[in-house]
Amino acid sequence: MIPERDERPTSDADVRASAAADSTRVPWAAVGVFAAVAFGLAWLVALPLWFGDGLASPLAGVILTTMMFAPAVATLVVTFALRKPAGGQRLRALGMWPLRPVGRTVAFAVAAIFVPPLIIGVAVVVSAALGLVRLDLEGFSGLASQLEQSGVDPTGIPMAAIAISQLVSIPIGAVINSVFAFGEELGWRGWLLNALRPLGTWPALLVSGAMWGLWHAPVILLGYNFARPDLLGVLLMVGGCVAWGVLLGWSRLRTGSVWPAVLGHGAINAAAGLLIVFAAAGQPLDAAIVGPLGVVVWGVLALVVGILVLAGQFRRGALEPPAAG
Repeated sequence: MIPERDERPTSDADVRASAAADSTRVPWAAVGVFAAVAFGLAWLVALPLWFGDGLASPLAGVILTTMMFAPAVATLVVTFALRKPAGGQRLRALGMWPLRPVGRTVAFAVAAIFVPPLIIGVAVVVSAALGLVRLDLEGFSGLASQLEQSGVDPTGIPMAAIAISQLVSIPIGAVINSVFAFGEELGWRGWLLNALRPLGTWPALLVSGAMWGLWHAPVILLGYNFARPDLLGVLLMVGGCVAWGVLLGWSRLRTGSVWPAVLGHGAINAAAGLLIVFAAAGQPLDAAIVGPLGVVVWGVLALVVGILVLAGQFRRGALEPPAAG
């Protein structure tokens, strides 16, 4: 005799137990689908550049911005098609809501606007101290050269005032850029990092950062960021994304919210041209070394992360527990 099926509704305890079990293992099938969609869409969106004028294309800006939303689309696919995370846990698992604890989340969000530009600024100073760049803090000749190249005659323009306005506008630029950075961060720190948490904190941070870097390959291989359209350029991007990804990922794990990472990503983009403001004109600037994703920034980020580790900020009790996936 076939036993009757139990039609009683699942208890809250059963739901919690199932969610807890899900949080102890990586949903590899969903990770694979996420990667396939995010990487596939990135290449698809970038194809017009490959078959056209590359980064010189007048559509390059639109294409690069559109590409940033590929990880968000991948997140929607795994969330709604594969139900990872499950319906009742989606907003929490993605770090979108609720904002608890509110004070910590808001503090981290505000810090995320200012800390990345500060790190890039410190890297500029370190680069100058190491003799890797020459700065011009009086005439701001590098900035004047950029204006001239854009068709603006810098004669008579108070370059110091322009430089100050560039610095003051970075927080505003961070907020504006965060609208587009959300397309990436919803995927990398919102979904993927949480999905990889069962591997352990550091493996999850490093793997998600490496995937973030590799995802940029369609435009890096065209010379974007480093002017190295080869494997070395891709590896440099992976290194830069791993370095920044640890800090952005830590903000996500420390607060349980994706919003500090979104604003931090926006701030990195907003401060990307900081070196040009202070560098003297007429010198080659190797972005692989002194750029916002370059080796000097890696060193500054390693120091910052090292201080956080020594301060106990990466210990298990300091991080939000992984949301059920």
